[in-house]
Amino acid sequence: MYIPHPCYDAEAHYQVGRIHLPVAPFCNIQCNYCVRQTNNNFLNRPGVTAGVLSPRQALKRLKFALGFEPRLRIVAIAGPGDPLANEATLETFSLVKEKIKPAFPEIDFCFSTNGLALLDRLPELKKLGIKYLTVTVNAVSPEIGVQIYDHVRFKGRVYKGIKAARILLERQLEGIYQAAQAGFVIKVNSVLIPGVNDRHLIEVAETVKTAGAYIMNIMPLIPLGHFAHLQAPTSRELKQVRAQCETIIRQWYLCKQCRADAVGVPGEEVGSQLQQKACPFTYTTACTACRH
Repeated sequence: MYIPHPCYDAEAHYQVGRIHLPVAPFCNIQCNYCVRQTNNNFLNRPGVTAGVLSPRQALKRLKFALGFEPRLRIVAIAGPGDPLANEATLETFSLVKEKIKPAFPEIDFCFSTNGLALLDRLPELKKLGIKYLTVTVNAVSPEIGVQIYDHVRFKGRVYKGIKAARILLERQLEGIYQAAQAGFVIKVNSVLIPGVNDRHLIEVAETVKTAGAYIMNIMPLIPLGHFAHLQAPTSRELKQVRAQCETIIRQWYLCKQCRADAVGVPGEEVGSQLQQKACPFTYTTACTACRH
C-alpha cells in the first residue's frame, strides 16, 4: 500500500516533500536525552530550529515554500517542543486549512507528539483534518520509563519518578488506541537507548501494534542532556533491534532525525535556500534550550 508521506512509505520518501513549521517551543515532559535549541542554523537533529514562528509567520513561510518547492505535500509540526503543549499548533493548522488548503487540496497534515495530551485534543485534531500522527513511545514499562523521563507536567501538576512514567504510558497507549479508531495513520517513534530500553523495544513493538500503530521507527540515541554520558547504539545494534521488531510491526528504516524546521524532500533540504531567497518571515524571540 502506497502512503503519500515521506516518513511512512519508502516510495514517497524519495519523491514527496514536507515542511516542519516550528511553532511549538514548549514541552509538557522532559526526556533525559532531549535538549531543545532555538537560534541554531547548524545542528541537524530533532528539537533544533533556527527560531520559533508565530502561526501567522508560519503561514507566510509555508506560502513561500510552496512556490519554491513544488513537491511539498506534508505540512507538519514537530517541535521544537511538543506540539500539543502549544496552542499555536492548532491555530497554525487552522490557518493553513483556511488559507492554503483550498488552493492546494493535495496537502495533508502531520504532527509528532509524546502523547501526553493526545486524548484531550483528538476531537480538535480530527476536525482539522489531520491525517498522520507520530507518537514517541520509548517504554511500555513504568520501571523502564522512569529511567528515561525526568518529569511530566500534567493537568497543572509536575510529576516525577514512577508516577510520572505511569501517567505518560497510560495516556500514550489510550491516545494511540483512540486515534487509530478515529482513522489516523500512526507511526510510533522509539529512541534506542543502550543499557536502558534496548532489550525492551520488542515489548514496545507488541504493545503499540496492539494499540493500533501502523509502523514503528526505531531511532538511535543522540547522547545529550542527562544521557550525554551514554554511547549511541552501533549500526549493528540498531539493525538487530529493528530486525526483532520487524517480526511484530513494520519498521521504518529511512529516518533522518530531522530538525524542527526541516523543509523539502528528505535528504534534499531547502531550508537554508529559503532564507537566502529572502523568505518573507522573521522568527519570534524564543529562549535557547527551553526546558519549560
